[in-house]
Amino acid sequence: MSSAPPEAERLALGIERLGLVALRFPAAAIFLLVALCVSSIFGIAHLSIDDSLGQLFRADTPEFRQYESLVRRFPSSEFDVLLVVEGGGLLERTSLEGLRDLVTDVQLIDGTRGVISLFSARQPPEDGHIPAALFPETLPDGAAYDDLITRVRANAILRGKLLSEDGRLALVVVALDPAVAGTASLSDVVGEIRTVASRDLGETGLSVRLSGVPVMQLEIREAVERDRLLYNGLGFAAGSLIAVLFFRRLSYMVVAAGPPLIAILLALGALGWLGFRLNMFLNMMTPLIMVISFSDSMQLTFAARDRLIAGEAKRDAFRNAVLVVGPACVLTHAAAALSFAALMSSESDLIRTFGQAGLLSTVIALFAVLTLVPLLGVLLVRPEQSEMSVIQKSDPGIDALRAACAWIAARMTRRPGLYSLLSLAVVALLAVAYAQLEPHYRLADQVPDKHQAVAANGQLDAKLTGANPVDVLIEFPSGASLYAPETLAAVAEVHAALEAQPGIGNVWSLETLRRWLAEAGHGSDTAVLKRYAELLPSHLTRRFIPVEQDATVVTGRLPDVDIEHLVPVTEALERVLSDVRSLHPDYRIAVTGLSAVAARNSASMIGRLNRSLTVEIGFMALFIGLAFRSVVVGLASILPGIFPILVSGTVLWVRGDGLQFASIVALTVAYGLGLSATIHFLNRLRLVSCVDEDPALGVGRATVLVGPALILTSVVLACGLGVTVLSDLPSLRIFGWVSALAMLAALVADLTILRPTVTLLSRWSQSIGHR
Repeated sequence: MSSAPPEAERLALGIERLGLVALRFPAAAIFLLVALCVSSIFGIAHLSIDDSLGQLFRADTPEFRQYESLVRRFPSSEFDVLLVVEGGGLLERTSLEGLRDLVTDVQLIDGTRGVISLFSARQPPEDGHIPAALFPETLPDGAAYDDLITRVRANAILRGKLLSEDGRLALVVVALDPAVAGTASLSDVVGEIRTVASRDLGETGLSVRLSGVPVMQLEIREAVERDRLLYNGLGFAAGSLIAVLFFRRLSYMVVAAGPPLIAILLALGALGWLGFRLNMFLNMMTPLIMVISFSDSMQLTFAARDRLIAGEAKRDAFRNAVLVVGPACVLTHAAAALSFAALMSSESDLIRTFGQAGLLSTVIALFAVLTLVPLLGVLLVRPEQSEMSVIQKSDPGIDALRAACAWIAARMTRRPGLYSLLSLAVVALLAVAYAQLEPHYRLADQVPDKHQAVAANGQLDAKLTGANPVDVLIEFPSGASLYAPETLAAVAEVHAALEAQPGIGNVWSLETLRRWLAEAGHGSDTAVLKRYAELLPSHLTRRFIPVEQDATVVTGRLPDVDIEHLVPVTEALERVLSDVRSLHPDYRIAVTGLSAVAARNSASMIGRLNRSLTVEIGFMALFIGLAFRSVVVGLASILPGIFPILVSGTVLWVRGDGLQFASIVALTVAYGLGLSATIHFLNRLRLVSCVDEDPALGVGRATVLVGPALILTSVVLACGLGVTVLSDLPSLRIFGWVSALAMLAALVADLTILRPTVTLLSRWSQSIGHR
């Protein structure tokens, strides 16, 4: 049985001794724990949800500040609910009547402020009168109806914008009141829109799906709420189940599973009090805290259990477990904290916030594990000598795991040079595959893909060139008017450039209105253009004319494609617009919008995160080597540390998923978490090794002591992370399975790479020392 040597505390600077404070003052510790838990419950109630679609790119950069300025001055797309109506009989009389009823009824819903649809179209103006509606109040019959449909399908305002070329899909744009879009009442408004659509179109045979920013935000909000409940419940069940199966006693289950669960409560409470908002990454914090703390909690409980079986007194058993295993717990949490800290260098406000929350949660988890395992152990465990004797004589599950660990250690250390060389070759091959990964990003990856919005966007991509806006902001020089000839010329040239750009369609701007007036012979009459712009409802004119009238925007639509297809489109558009800028040097013309921001920044941001992971690997090897004061240990930790990253990256490459935000963040975090098994083994190896003996003997003893707990916790924690495949958010599913795979690969690396590598390096070190 290992005892804590005098130098043990130097491994973690004695931080693990904080766990002994609760043993010395149990009453005060319990009182403080209850107070913190109660406070955390109220803190959790303060957690809100960040459902912004631009959250990944929110940063203090010129591009994002310009995008925010666009949203503030032209807030239309942020508050538009898109109704995608489709059916073969769309232009039949009964269908159009049902669609008109829908458009009328939706405008009567509280929280809506206007609708744009087929029925918004007007006939060309005549003799200065207000133009009549394209659709008369009563739809005609026979040949007159056929003539109406012909004019509708040929209308320049409708064709390819609100009505597909084949006449089977129509788009209805419902503008919401901005005061509603950011509140809890959004769910009621969207729900009522769905109800009205289902009622008015129920007998027409038409299908209707909802999309748009408010709908996607609502679906993100609902998915985050659902996932939080799911992960909390499954995390609790997984931790409790493994503890029961592992220890076969309720008291040990509480000692092992209780601290991680309390750590989750305390961490989420702290995040709530500090004003953090849940998003697609912070929603993973519950299983991550479980992963961070459960492995160490199991190691401490297992070490104390072994000492109780050996006959130590209860208080001594848990005290010595803290002194022996505690230093490794401190280092594993430090490794996880450094992984989260690495994310804080990201340009993305979302990823930086995730790193900050992870760092804080890791610190809370460390103190929860170190203090609560010995406290709960002393309070709850009732070691009876007769029962301990029975366990000592018959513990088949643990005995089988120990036998397997002894067999693996013996095989891996028998020919350490060969196995180390094979490990190096495998890592090199995996590195070649990992190097093929290219950055990937699509907006659909941030939105639940099992709901209506993604399906509706797919319809718009196929029939109306897409649902994602790309905007060109035109800011006027001081003193220039919206209706000045040069301003209108600049707008017309930008509009034409967007229309001519392959991949972009459905272009809208002030030029759209000017062209429509030109059909009636008013194309060059600025006064007429101004008068008709003022006649339009404000929810329509604010789409391209701000209140200050110091700028305008030309908006096009493009499909939701990956950045490898999106970047060439935006780059080609920039080249075309450079000619327009040279013709109008006093006008500031900039391509912006979420699609443009994503095209410019996603690849570089993912690349920087990938490079920071490489730096983290080197820094972590140095950190471990310094902590153990051993070059051998630092070098031995490199291969098993990078193996899980390369395995997960290779699987991403084989699947064609590329390197997404979720996957690179998962790899960064999983690297720190995967080092837990390595650190626990190296800590125990340090304690059980003798100076002059063959290092293989110490490797074997350390493997038998820590192996069973490492195997069981790694498998269960991988399953705990794997439950995220049940999420409706594609990014969370990727995060989950990548993290789970990395955890399992870390266990494989710990057993099959670390053992022979540390044996080989230790023998070399011994041979050098004997010369």
